[in-house]
Amino acid sequence: MVSIDPHRRSGIMVGMSDTSVNSTRLAAVLTAIDEANTADPKQVPTDDGPLPAALVYGRRMSAELADLVPDAGEPLQIAVRGQHIERFRRPRDQYPMTREGYLAWRRDAARFHAERLAELMRDAGYDQPTIERVGQIVRKQNIKRDPDAQALEDCAALVFLRHELDDFICAHPEYDEQRMLRILRKTWKKMSPAGHDRALAIAFSDIAAPWIKKALAETETA
Repeated sequence: MVSIDPHRRSGIMVGMSDTSVNSTRLAAVLTAIDEANTADPKQVPTDDGPLPAALVYGRRMSAELADLVPDAGEPLQIAVRGQHIERFRRPRDQYPMTREGYLAWRRDAARFHAERLAELMRDAGYDQPTIERVGQIVRKQNIKRDPDAQALEDCAALVFLRHELDDFICAHPEYDEQRMLRILRKTWKKMSPAGHDRALAIAFSDIAAPWIKKALAETETA
């Protein structure tokens, strides 16, 4: 079992506010999410050595939220940390490799994540309205009118751009230029202005920087 500090990820302390860490229930749920995610068989390299991918993802999501929304409420903190809780139990290859299959997988996965978080929140003593609120955020309902759902979307995009983009580019040499640019522009379009500001501050690698520059140049002229 990996030893879990609910406010730490990949060698970086997650700077949630003092008021947030004073919530015993919140700390219990964040710890339970991390413990569930330690079962992910996939390992990723971190400053602390290899760690379960799902665990690292949740911590990185919380780190982005701490910067993006320092005063985030408990429902948003839980939704962000647990957006992909135990996603390894819902592999993409269990669904048809078609767009319809992809959409069904995404829909079922979001439902599964919301249900798992509901279980952990009930165990920690949260009331039903708060549990339902977390589910709404995780499912990104009414994202254009819900700042919390948009914040979750921003965090996911920032984790992708900051931590995953290099590997994604290298893993898909079969993608032509236009396909890669469409993916980056679609990611950018989903983000809020605040998310854009944080993304522009990322020190992209020599692998990612040319792609980002070209994608944004085409976005500005579109």
